[in-house]
Amino acid sequence: MKTEDLIKFTFKEDIPTEDITTINLNLKSIKGKAELIAKEDLILSGTSVFLDCINYKCSDATVKWYFKNGDVVLKGQTIALIETNLIDLLQAERVSLNFISKLSGIATLTSCFVDQTQNTSCKILDTRKTTPLLRDLEKQAVIDGGGVSHRRDLSSGVMIKENHIRAIGSLEAAVVSIKESCSKKMTVEAHSLDDVKKASQLEVDRILLDNMDNNTLAKALEIIPSTIETEASGNMTIERIKSVAQLGVNFISVGALTHSAPTADMSLLFHWE
Repeated sequence: MKTEDLIKFTFKEDIPTEDITTINLNLKSIKGKAELIAKEDLILSGTSVFLDCINYKCSDATVKWYFKNGDVVLKGQTIALIETNLIDLLQAERVSLNFISKLSGIATLTSCFVDQTQNTSCKILDTRKTTPLLRDLEKQAVIDGGGVSHRRDLSSGVMIKENHIRAIGSLEAAVVSIKESCSKKMTVEAHSLDDVKKASQLEVDRILLDNMDNNTLAKALEIIPSTIETEASGNMTIERIKSVAQLGVNFISVGALTHSAPTADMSLLFHWE
């Protein structure tokens, strides 16, 4: 879905007919300023969709940014200054904050995971565990936080998972079948050291080591040749990331980046005078 359509439907959700509170105050236009303020330390993401939301309701708005996506913002700092009709801005406030707060929350959590991989070559990946229709925005937020985007969707790359293997009968059969009809790079999910051995012999492009403890991961890495990329996934908490990265895996995928990130706390401070 295009961002403009997403914004249109989001405002339709928030204002199905009219903003009955603001309208019934019978206020005239009030030209003024409002500040976007960080209420906690955060990594900024979502400036573009925030601006699009403001412009959707305030066509004459001017926005001055003091930070850009990916920047560290400290509690109390002004992120942006908005000049517009403040009556119209009342209707844009919640939708615009919902987007930028959610996306900055994802970027901030991602940054925390990335920090745990310092002094290693391991990269933090997102997953497809995203909010419906917000995937592009959320995956960009991961990038703003220092992470790397995994395959965007089922059309973007081959990943043979457990249910694919069960459906066709074996890991070998799945790999052979796909290689015969598709030239895209292939990732195979491995749940045991036996799976790792089979996938290595089949010369796939990447082996996803799923839900393995650190001892098993270390043994798997001894089996996998350097020509095959490695990815660890499953139960990857912030407390565990450093120890897994130090084992030497190329990637760690973390679903929590998008499905469990807390919303960053920020607000719009209106100057009515």
